[in-house]
Amino acid sequence: MSEEQVLRKWRLILGGNENDGTGFQLTGLDEKMDDALEALYDSDRKGGLGASSPNVARWLGDIRTFFPNTVVQVMQKDALNRLNLTQMLFEKEMLENIEPDVHMVATLMTLSRVIPDKTKDTARAVVRKVVDELMRKLSQPTQQAIVGSLSRSTRNLRPKHNEINWAETIRRNLKHYQPSYKTIIPETKVGYGRKRSSLKDVILCLDQSGSMGASVVYSGIFGSVLASIPAVKTKMIVFDTAVADLTEELQDPVELLFGVQLGGGTDINAALTYCQQIVTRPDDTVMVLVTDLYEGGDQSGMRKRATELVAAGVQLIVLLALNDEGAPSYDHGNAQFLSNLGVPVFACTPDKFPDMMAAALSKQDVAQWAAKENLVLRK
Repeated sequence: MSEEQVLRKWRLILGGNENDGTGFQLTGLDEKMDDALEALYDSDRKGGLGASSPNVARWLGDIRTFFPNTVVQVMQKDALNRLNLTQMLFEKEMLENIEPDVHMVATLMTLSRVIPDKTKDTARAVVRKVVDELMRKLSQPTQQAIVGSLSRSTRNLRPKHNEINWAETIRRNLKHYQPSYKTIIPETKVGYGRKRSSLKDVILCLDQSGSMGASVVYSGIFGSVLASIPAVKTKMIVFDTAVADLTEELQDPVELLFGVQLGGGTDINAALTYCQQIVTRPDDTVMVLVTDLYEGGDQSGMRKRATELVAAGVQLIVLLALNDEGAPSYDHGNAQFLSNLGVPVFACTPDKFPDMMAAALSKQDVAQWAAKENLVLRK
């Protein structure tokens, strides 16, 4: 990198006026990039973006021109936090210029009850764009991991005659072909396993308090993918101080997400009590509780419900977060209690979730799986 390029880079990083120690003069496109950065990060000095939504919409268009999508998403998030632009999301012009991401969807979910009618369709289009992108990215690996895992776990190696999977049995026993008899001796018989509409039950129980926004978005996407797998019966429960069963919305993840109301308190005990009532096959049930474990309700009741679920045979897993940002602040006391019960407690990234569910559905030790994947178990 030449000296001029180095100076240009540092001038854009440091900003102008009293922050500028480079003496480098920006021109052309660089000057416009600097104006866009200054409007956000030096807003206290130059008035920033102001309260005018046309200015904000124009700025959103500018940054999409000057910077790659990954940078645009960071700047949009910073604008919401630093300049309190939440109210601007009510404006159709601003929504149309936003480069949507998971955090933007979480913000729209938070505001879903108060977004004006004139912008609701635009807000849904923003959410739909992110949902469709995530579905394309996550659907296939999730289905492959889970269907493959269920197939392996339900394969019957002592089948009755009418349960034999002849194609798989022949393939497995080709090494036992007897030339003199021109036939295969089937030392190992492979059956189709149990025949029923669903082999496993999955309950996704989501804390919809404000700090869990991105985790709820990803959980909603995975819930919709799981619901599309016939061998898995999936239920979606969300909670704050109340509990809502959104299972009927799993067919449309956009409607599901707009059914979530981020914010408010947390009553994990109430959520576990409801989930306990809908468990019908505890030995074949995986329950994923997505929460930071800060209990605003009955903590002793919450711990009792968790103990009862585990004792009944439910495979309980606690995800402190389901996003790309690592574990948030969480209640260490409750995490320790659950860990002592044998419940895995960790933060999971979206790319690891399919394999995590595959491990759980095939009754592997999820704590060992998490350790192997370098997902730190919390105590």
